[in-house]
Amino acid sequence: MYSRARRIAIPLAGLVAIGLAAGTLGGTAAGATAPSDVVAKNAATPAEQAIQFWTPDRIKLATDYDDGLDLSTKGIKASNDTPDGPPGSVPPIGGEKKTTTKSKHVNLPNTVGRVFFTLPKADPRDPKNWRYCSASSLQGKFRNLVATSAHCVYDTKKNTFYDNWIFIPSYWDGDSVWTGKAPYGIYAAKTFNAHDDFVVKEDYDYDYAFVNVYNGIKVNWEKVNNRWQWTVKNAGRLGDNVGGQGFTWNRSTKLNVFSFGYPAGEHPDGDKPFTGRTMKYCYGKSKAMPEAKKYNLQEHIGVKCAFTAGASGGPLIYNYKSASRTGYLVGVNSVAWDTDGNDRYDHISSPYFNTDTYNVYKAAANRWTGNMP
Repeated sequence: MYSRARRIAIPLAGLVAIGLAAGTLGGTAAGATAPSDVVAKNAATPAEQAIQFWTPDRIKLATDYDDGLDLSTKGIKASNDTPDGPPGSVPPIGGEKKTTTKSKHVNLPNTVGRVFFTLPKADPRDPKNWRYCSASSLQGKFRNLVATSAHCVYDTKKNTFYDNWIFIPSYWDGDSVWTGKAPYGIYAAKTFNAHDDFVVKEDYDYDYAFVNVYNGIKVNWEKVNNRWQWTVKNAGRLGDNVGGQGFTWNRSTKLNVFSFGYPAGEHPDGDKPFTGRTMKYCYGKSKAMPEAKKYNLQEHIGVKCAFTAGASGGPLIYNYKSASRTGYLVGVNSVAWDTDGNDRYDHISSPYFNTDTYNVYKAAANRWTGNMP
């Protein structure tokens, strides 16, 4: 691997207290990295083929993706973390106008859903190559942006991006996707955007990705003579249908955040408390996590949470409002931790979102997609 001089340190208390700073999609952040740090790659699978691939049967057989999980940190001290520039933010879709509406309940965000993909350079007909992660719609100039973990778009073992990649927001329980209980459509990937340090160096401090998706389609599946047939109609832009979370970077490591996702995997002790069929959430105050050499990881923030595999890529949201179901993306689920060594995951962590993250986001947030070819 390589050595880095920079580390993150907890900001001064005065910085924590300030409000969300104004940000723009077209602005330039201080200390911006060179454009070459952003890896942008068009999806190899044609959009229509990717959507048609995921029949209801295959959706139900897709397994949670566990790359990026399983760390034990008993007895390891946390690192100190600092931003690499001033804090900034971009408001969520609809958040440009202030609202005073409040809700006493935790309403699950429409933006969050599951992404499905097949492993590259492998037989797509083999169910063992059908996988899923979690993700969220995000604010962008063309309302076509999905945030997830980089390990949910890129295979570091085969050094290429996944195939047949689609996003289903507000996913709910298998076949309901096709029967109208999740009526927001299906969105196929056009362009993957990640940081060079993850793609080339497998550095989990950069385990985030932003995916530009085509306008969605609504699918009506019907089985005729034991074969699936479909009818489709255009669903329009992702952000117009489900909204999009805001984006913020260079924040304190100590924030009250929600983590959302679709966990389904086992704990190290073999217990499997989740099914992946419905969205779950955790809430707590984030903190700086320890260094983990296994993933070349030095700059993660974590929150107390028992999420397992399948939750990877789901959002960490700061300042979440149940009334609007939006807040500010401050991380993505990346690594599950067993901090007390009892063979149970008890924390989920995300790369610390800094100016590097903002630059990848900004590049992705300005890419246009439109309708599927």
